[in-house]
Amino acid sequence: MSTLPNCPKCNSEYTYEDGNQFVCPECAYEWTAASEVEEQEEKVYRDSNGNVLKDGDTITVIKDLKVKGSSNVVKMGTRVKNIKLVDGDHDIDCKIDGFGQMQLKTEFVKKI
Repeated sequence: MSTLPNCPKCNSEYTYEDGNQFVCPECAYEWTAASEVEEQEEKVYRDSNGNVLKDGDTITVIKDLKVKGSSNVVKMGTRVKNIKLVDGDHDIDCKIDGFGQMQLKTEFVKKI
């Protein structure tokens, strides 16, 4: 009996093959063997200039950014130290002096 991979979404062991796809009966997620390999690769985060970002880098904001829920603005040229890269809607978790904890997108920053 062949061993099939667990579901990448709910980690169920009851997956089955349907043609060239794997299917999870518990959460109804479908995936291919090729997509499974792609998901295991680490995501590469790049700034607005295409430079690769890593945890702990120092970046600069390239345009004025409105802070949601506030009248404050993070000004262009603001330097942010010791960033943390995360998955989700925003790619960077950081702490900006005068603003506190913030989440930024990589398209609005450049690596120093």
